[in-house]
Amino acid sequence: MFFTYLRRELRRRRKAALVVASGLALGIALVIVVDSVSSGMGRAQDKVLQSLYGLGTDMTVTKAAQASSGGTAERPRFRFDAQDDGSEEEQSTDRVMVQGFETLASSTVGKVAGQSGVADAVGGLSLQVVKVSGEFSRGRFQQDASGGGAGGAGGTGQGGGPGGGQSPQGRVQGGGADFDVNSYSVYGTDVTEPALGPLTTSTITSGRTFKESETDAEVAVADSAYAKEKKLKTGSTVTVKDTEFEIVGIATADSGDAAANLYVPLKQAQTLGDAEDKVTTIYVKATDSQRIDGVKSAIQQNVSGTTVTTSADLADTVSGSLSTASSLATGVGKWLSVLVLAAAFLVAGLLTSSAVSRRVREFGTLKALGWRSGRVTRQVIGEAVVNGLVGGALGIALGLAGAYAVTAVSPTLQAQLGGGTGGGGGMGGPGRQAAAKTLDIALTAPVSLTTIALAVALAVAGGLVAGGFGGWRASRLRPADALRRVE
Repeated sequence: MFFTYLRRELRRRRKAALVVASGLALGIALVIVVDSVSSGMGRAQDKVLQSLYGLGTDMTVTKAAQASSGGTAERPRFRFDAQDDGSEEEQSTDRVMVQGFETLASSTVGKVAGQSGVADAVGGLSLQVVKVSGEFSRGRFQQDASGGGAGGAGGTGQGGGPGGGQSPQGRVQGGGADFDVNSYSVYGTDVTEPALGPLTTSTITSGRTFKESETDAEVAVADSAYAKEKKLKTGSTVTVKDTEFEIVGIATADSGDAAANLYVPLKQAQTLGDAEDKVTTIYVKATDSQRIDGVKSAIQQNVSGTTVTTSADLADTVSGSLSTASSLATGVGKWLSVLVLAAAFLVAGLLTSSAVSRRVREFGTLKALGWRSGRVTRQVIGEAVVNGLVGGALGIALGLAGAYAVTAVSPTLQAQLGGGTGGGGGMGGPGRQAAAKTLDIALTAPVSLTTIALAVALAVAGGLVAGGFGGWRASRLRPADALRRVE
């Protein structure tokens, strides 16, 4: 009887039911769009942080570089041997410098890994290589046509030289030096821990990654952009400080710029940089995301002289259009959706209550026929819940369409990452420069099952709110009210 009466009443009052459902649908659709955009912002920001940290990394441990006592940074010096045989042989030399931070002892990695709440820790060494190559060319002496003149008065000899000596007149032409300066970054990665570190932010697109047995092998993985610039491919070789490395793989950064131009095993990097048993960055993964703050405090307290940077700290340095859009989505957007949803619930309740007032004769007659107030109330609430579910279905459809539209037409956002390699905070990635780095991020608006479940819950809640208004009004009606309406 309940469902039969419910079906008939909804069919008879289609327009009123559609108005209530449409109001709820708009509010629910807005909630879905705002939630999906906010989720997309979170994913975009995660991509930015992964380009610095590495997949699965929760924090990094570094040691801030100390200011030079002389007030100026150490400058690289290059020395070339003179050639006395007149040859123009090309000469080259490399200067390999530790980049970004003060070095930490490799034993620090074990100390960090031993802290409570740390699931894994791995060290890495960031290097900057400056390569100068070129050749000197010998100049040629060109004698003037008027070379030797007659001696003048005063007893000078022929040619104008004292004592009558010959002094040729002329100048040196040609000669000089032609050298090229090439700077690139090298990152020493622990090949026994492939799941942590900056290399995880890139995908191997040619060749292979390191094997765990290649802890001291002369092999390298090249970033795809650098490989294209230098015309490198799998099987090519590169020479760094007289050590020849074979390119075993080409890696393409998943977003933004790569962490380094070349990746080599950690031991090889330590040898190149004269930094035996040293690392510049320790990448840490926590056992639980809820314990990150506690792990940070423990490391700072128990491992002296270190600076710990979490993803939350790093997120504070993200600015640009991505940050602006994220603030709008999390702030203005959520408050706007709450207000619209509250207004939709209120309108639905008022419309339902108004509909009850127009059905006084109907409900009074039903009470006169024996319906109890509870049964009338349940009938009104049932109708309102069905209206809410219909509104929820419409809202989900509109929300999905809106999220798809955002993904399809949204512009590319920019994320600017503040520098800070020389300061106390430090960025997570290896060898990050002090200048800001800008990444282009494509905005998406993914709709999760949780969002769909939230929409259904809101639809039911909207129906209950509207039904509560109408049911309370209907329960107060008396059969005598219906008799007054009889003409």
